[in-house]
Amino acid sequence: MVKQVDNVVLGTLKERLKEIFGYSQFRGEQEVIIQNILLGKNTFVIMPTGAGKSLCYQLPALVTEGMTIVISPLIALMKNQVDQLTAFGINAQFLNSTLTKAEMTRVKNDALDGSLKLLYIAPESLTKEENLEFLKRVKISFVAIDEAHCISEWGHDFRPEYRRIYGIIENIGNLPIIALTATATPKVQQDIRKNLQMEEAETFKSSFNRKNLYYEIRAKKDTKKQLIRYVRNNKGKSGIVYCLSRKTVEEIAELLSVNDVKALPYHAGLDSNTRMANQDAFLNEDVDVIVATIAFGMGIDKPDVRFVIHYDVPKSLEGYYQETGRAGRDGLEGNCLMFYSYDDIQKLEKFNKDKTVTERDNARHLLNEMVAYSTLGVCRRRQLLSYFGEYLDKDCGFCDNCVKPTEKRKVQDEVVLVLRAVHLTEQRFDGEHITDLITATDNQYVRSYEHDKLDVFGKGTELNESREYWISTIRQLVILNYLEKDIENYGILKIGEKGLNYINDPYPVTLYKDHNFEEEEVKVEDDADAASGGSAHAYDEALLGMLKALRKKVAKEKDLPPYVIFQDPSLEEMATTYPTTQQEMAQINGVGMGKVQKFGRQFIDLITRYVEENDIETAKDVVIKSTVNKSKIKIFIIQQVDRKISLDEIADVKNMPLGDIIEEVEHICYSGTKLNLDYYINQVIDKERQQDIYDYFMSAETDNIAAALDEFSGDDVSEEELRLVRIKFLSELAN
Repeated sequence: MVKQVDNVVLGTLKERLKEIFGYSQFRGEQEVIIQNILLGKNTFVIMPTGAGKSLCYQLPALVTEGMTIVISPLIALMKNQVDQLTAFGINAQFLNSTLTKAEMTRVKNDALDGSLKLLYIAPESLTKEENLEFLKRVKISFVAIDEAHCISEWGHDFRPEYRRIYGIIENIGNLPIIALTATATPKVQQDIRKNLQMEEAETFKSSFNRKNLYYEIRAKKDTKKQLIRYVRNNKGKSGIVYCLSRKTVEEIAELLSVNDVKALPYHAGLDSNTRMANQDAFLNEDVDVIVATIAFGMGIDKPDVRFVIHYDVPKSLEGYYQETGRAGRDGLEGNCLMFYSYDDIQKLEKFNKDKTVTERDNARHLLNEMVAYSTLGVCRRRQLLSYFGEYLDKDCGFCDNCVKPTEKRKVQDEVVLVLRAVHLTEQRFDGEHITDLITATDNQYVRSYEHDKLDVFGKGTELNESREYWISTIRQLVILNYLEKDIENYGILKIGEKGLNYINDPYPVTLYKDHNFEEEEVKVEDDADAASGGSAHAYDEALLGMLKALRKKVAKEKDLPPYVIFQDPSLEEMATTYPTTQQEMAQINGVGMGKVQKFGRQFIDLITRYVEENDIETAKDVVIKSTVNKSKIKIFIIQQVDRKISLDEIADVKNMPLGDIIEEVEHICYSGTKLNLDYYINQVIDKERQQDIYDYFMSAETDNIAAALDEFSGDDVSEEELRLVRIKFLSELAN
């Protein structure tokens, strides 16, 4: 392990990043995380799915001496990672129960001779004596613990075997650890650090704030009618409806279908062929809505899911956050609707009755957080971020509680009373106890601690407010940062710096009345506004709908995926700027003159007719996007390709890596210029493999290379081959 990350090592990192993974730049905090590992320090990474967690341990594994152990909970997850790394030409293997004895021997031999760089292993396999003895003989650089939230009993996916990991690592040797997770509350984070004895570890945490998502909760009344109206108002958009049971999934999928919504079910009870066919239909836009149990969505990367509906209340806020996060991954519109009923909470409590006492208590805490999130009148985004340990200093303005707020109340004495009660009880109790104290509720704990003798005892009753009022007030003061949750002790409240200042200098604070979903009326006529977050879009929705319909028609006529014609951001820009000439259309982001000439005519005609019929004034003088001048290297490449010069030769002449040349060719292709690379591709990729990759892009929902690598993970197809065939595919069909 290096003692200092010098410039030579940093240079090597960037070279390997480009050479192996195909990226020119690190994302977010990847580089500083990797430097921390290379310095031999324990490292804790909290990073959302899709933000590049795996690279944080894969890249340093390649530049350090020895083998890296990666502990992972799922066999399927291990296989996917290993297949991807193998495709990059990296010796990575897994050790688990699916291997034969001969395969295990081969893996161990590779590890012992130093050729194996990453070994993926399940925590259960670590405990086997023969594996421990073998690992003690291998030179190990560091240990990566993926899905680290599984360590914590307070998390939503606790695995008991994860709590034994540290003792096993210690038995192998004194090794640096990197722990990684996508979702973890402050309590779970603390539990992970303690269990792994890495309290001193530097923590790298990305924000949980998904600014483009609109959060909304409605009473679960006339739910089927509400659901049909909502989906119809989002006609033509992709959506997911989550249900807790397979039976409900089937019932809702059928309900949508008979109401002329293209919908299919997805759950573990369907045979694998049906499940795969239904998922593909959703990805390929043959159906608009997939109705699913929470198993759906873990492995898909569909960027244009426009709404996620929870027909039933989820078991935890972590699960809710993860599932709503499948909306709007392209950064555009994403609407998250949940139907809430306390009956659902009671059903979930019954599901937990057969668990151990500890598991039952933890599940109850998670459900209570779900109830609080659903019923509070506070900004939803502030609530979510507070739960994950982030503080938002103002309302987001983009959730149902912000757009249609409940009744407000200005309070001051109430805040002082709560804060004094927490202070006088030495910040050692939870919100329930503080409520019992200030409402003089007959409680043995209040008496046993002699809290009934404090001057705040029963003071809340003088204000004629209910017990629920005080519980809500306390929860809101946590979200507003006057009170803080004690990370060490679940549920215990402490006074934050803001709260201490407030006691000395109080002022009116705005709090909100809770929702009472048993009494709230359902206003289905507002569905269209709610679906858009109550705010107007910059684009013309009617025109956008017509453009999407035309795209689908053109795609079907030409037997192409819709993304090959135009992607959603391009259509939205057209519906904002109304291009009516080829030159204007070519200015649209992601179009270019090549695409205009191939597909643009019908879209230009549609927009022209729409503008004339609706008497719309267009801003002809506004330049949407300046035309990018082709650089000298691009002009050189186009000239050499016209002369059928090998890309390898072009790379040699320009003293550039082949990968950089391919990247330049991709830029040329995406700007709308058609290139014929058949002379080169036919030399380096055999015809059968070309056809397989070409067919994949023809049926894929996205041209994303990572998704393609997943698809070909077992076929030894390289990223370079995929990129070359993608250039051929887009040049022939899109330009």
